[in-house]
Amino acid sequence: MSCILHIETSTKVCSVAVSQDGAVIFEQKDTEGPNHAVKCGVFVDEALSFAESHAIPLDAVAVSEGPGSYTGLRIGYSMAKGVAYGRNVPLIALPTLEILCVPVLLYRADELEDDALLVPMIDARRMEVYAAVFDRALRTVRPIGADVVDAQTYAEYLQRGPVYFFGDGSAKCREVIGHPNAHFLPDVFPLAKNMCPLAEMRMARGEFADVAYSEPFYLKEWGER
Repeated sequence: MSCILHIETSTKVCSVAVSQDGAVIFEQKDTEGPNHAVKCGVFVDEALSFAESHAIPLDAVAVSEGPGSYTGLRIGYSMAKGVAYGRNVPLIALPTLEILCVPVLLYRADELEDDALLVPMIDARRMEVYAAVFDRALRTVRPIGADVVDAQTYAEYLQRGPVYFFGDGSAKCREVIGHPNAHFLPDVFPLAKNMCPLAEMRMARGEFADVAYSEPFYLKEWGER
């Protein structure tokens, strides 16, 4: 087990957390944003000071890699890479849509049927979202894509059984997805504290990003927009 600094800035929420041995021991978040340029550095300084004041050495930095806000991702990613480089610790890059699934699987699992599918969504523009489809074991059923949402966008999955939509892109989809198998979960946001189980797994497997060359998913897949 280890001590990991977590940074999440993919949406208007800016959050930073520290975990030790799989448990969150420090958290700061701002939901009034986007205020990433102002808040992220302050939160990271407070997190590092907290760890140092408790004589806890930092073992890794985890960052949400997107998709999401271009500006937010750049700020969070730059901060994470700077800390990882300066402290000589590894960098862990986590897909934002997987992070969104964590609170649903941890705290709302009793609401999910065994064959349920999860569709986390990040708002883009108009009726566009960045979304993926996962099963309850967080296995990828359909990889991340930029979707223009209408009544037929997720029809093949809705025909199979219950599908749960959540994230800040899901609210605008509720009006156009009227299938009886469609369920919408409110108030699910990507937060740094929810990065902990995913980061721990990658840490244990030695799955690290290249501190020098790693980029946000947003830039890797779709280029600068």
